[in-house]
Amino acid sequence: MANVFILLARGFEECEALVPADLLKRAGANVVLVATEGGLAVTGAHGFTVTADITIDEVRRDDVNCVVLPGGMPGTEHLSGNSSVLALVEHAVENGNYVAAICAAPSILGKMRLLDGRNAAVYPSFAESLKYANITGKKVEHDDIFITAEGMGVAFEFGFKLIEVLFGSQAADEIKNSVRYSEI
Repeated sequence: MANVFILLARGFEECEALVPADLLKRAGANVVLVATEGGLAVTGAHGFTVTADITIDEVRRDDVNCVVLPGGMPGTEHLSGNSSVLALVEHAVENGNYVAAICAAPSILGKMRLLDGRNAAVYPSFAESLKYANITGKKVEHDDIFITAEGMGVAFEFGFKLIEVLFGSQAADEIKNSVRYSEI
């Protein structure tokens, strides 16, 4: 079973966290919502409060198969300014675990220079933070252990890509069919 840790900071984009979380659970992943500051209740960018499963101090790093960074503002800034978040991302990279980021959050990976020379996707106004990456123009990009996506509008595609890399393309197709996903 894949252990996926989705990091929630105050001001996170709710759909970018919860759509992939739902899809990954359907695929059989152990999805853990992680509060990165304060208690377990985390309020997103649009005022929805989510109760996380654990705090970042409770994450057992050796259990991590994938770390997901939702975007949103000021959520991305709170993730970027949190040394525990950055240390967890570094640990994941050092151990070959997947690191996924959507919307503004790939800018964190760009600032950490983790996407240098890699294909990536990011919300257009944050492209400058990825100046050493190859922004392909695709909505979702997968390069080695990194999965990046442009924004909330592709939260489903982002989730399906995570399922594909963790469980295979057949599993992703099965979940697409089960939720009646359709590209119009």
